Amino acid sequence: MEQAKKLQELSNATNQQLIWIASISLLVGGIGVMNIMLVSVTERTREIGLKKALGARKRKILSQFLTEAAVLTLLGGIIGIGAGIGLAYIISGISSVPVAISIPISLVAVLFSMLIGIVFGLIPSLKAANMNPIDALRYE
Repeated sequence: MEQAKKLQELSNATNQQLIWIASISLLVGGIGVMNIMLVSVTERTREIGLKKALGARKRKILSQFLTEAAVLTLLGGIIGIGAGIGLAYIISGISSVPVAISIPISLVAVLFSMLIGIVFGLIPSLKAANMNPIDALRYE
């Protein structure tokens, strides 16, 4: 009984550490997405200015960059799940440990990665949507 209790405590401690590691990884990944999107907005400043000068609304530009961030992280999530499943099967083949893949959890993980992209893509998207068209067209 005492040994089972110690194993449970060890398992809980390990889970807490894994949660911290995953949280830090998500934060770093989100900041990476934000940086990529900020570079994209900076490189496409003239394009944004031209769109705004031709009548594009803030909402349209905002949705364009949010969609870009969502697709970027969606693809990253799909590639990550695929790599994880492939690695699980490789390890299973080497160590003869059975593999159990949960499709619903995999879908939740991909959708969560997309949500991270939307959240961290919001600042660059707002920056793009709030650009002054005259200043954007003058940008070098």
